Amino acid sequence: MFGMGWTELLVIAIVALIVVGPRDFPVMFRTLGQFTGKARAMAREFSQAMNQAADESGMRDIQKTIKNATNPIGSAVDSVKETMKDTAQSLSDLKPGSETAKLSEERAEQARKIQDATARAATDRLRREADQKMREAEAAMAAARDAEATLERAKPAADAAAGPAAPPAKPSGDA
Repeated sequence: MFGMGWTELLVIAIVALIVVGPRDFPVMFRTLGQFTGKARAMAREFSQAMNQAADESGMRDIQKTIKNATNPIGSAVDSVKETMKDTAQSLSDLKPGSETAKLSEERAEQARKIQDATARAATDRLRREADQKMREAEAAMAAARDAEATLERAKPAADAAAGPAAPPAKPSGDA
């Protein structure tokens, strides 16, 4: 704490006890505790205000959109986890053993199954799309290799059709 060890803190406490006196020592600590509590409350209020400003400006939405765009499978898993947490919270509010609780549990289980199936389907779709893009890239690479080979074969024929190159002109010494 502030680069001080226990011995330094003990020395400060003893000096404070001597300066303040044993009768006012608890009052001083109470006042110090109230001050610390007010400082923490101000820090908490400031933090909440900054979070609220970030929410109002749309920063969290932008951050979530970027995260979803860079990792679609992870975002799908996150949304399933979030839904599971919400479902668990709603289940904890019910009385155990009641008909409503039983129906809620059944519906929650059905919802989990649907969400799992949806997440699997999304993952499979993304995998299929990635495989398709890979096949397209491989086909483009094969076409590029074929075109390069065709150019290499056509180069000697083009050189032969151009004929022999004329010898360079010699400078005349008449000038």
